[in-house]
Amino acid sequence: MSKMIPQNLIEIMIHNAQEVQNQLAKDHAPVVKLHSKYGKAIWLLSELDPVNNIAFGLCDLGQGTPELSYVSLTDLASLKHARLKVPMVEADLAFEGKYVMSVYLKAAKAAGRVVEDVATLARFDTPV
Repeated sequence: MSKMIPQNLIEIMIHNAQEVQNQLAKDHAPVVKLHSKYGKAIWLLSELDPVNNIAFGLCDLGQGTPELSYVSLTDLASLKHARLKVPMVEADLAFEGKYVMSVYLKAAKAAGRVVEDVATLARFDTPV
């Protein structure tokens, strides 16, 4: 499993994935934020397949086209700075998902990047 993400968050992500597989839920709040220390890439992740170490969430590679997608945590953990040989991707342990993923996606599509500002996200939150 990934050393980038604390175990308690991994357990939540696995639980979220099981809910989706069992059609009990489909739109969770992001559980963890990963980001590139030396670039603009951000991943807001909500689900995890523990067998393949594949996570689902909002992926923004910093090119103006954020999208919902799957990402290999093994691949992200293997990314190292070319010269410094330190990990390129780390978790933002202060991150707290305040809205469901669809709200983050709408805001990101409008802005061309992941948005974390609560006031901005609130504009995209539609009451159920």
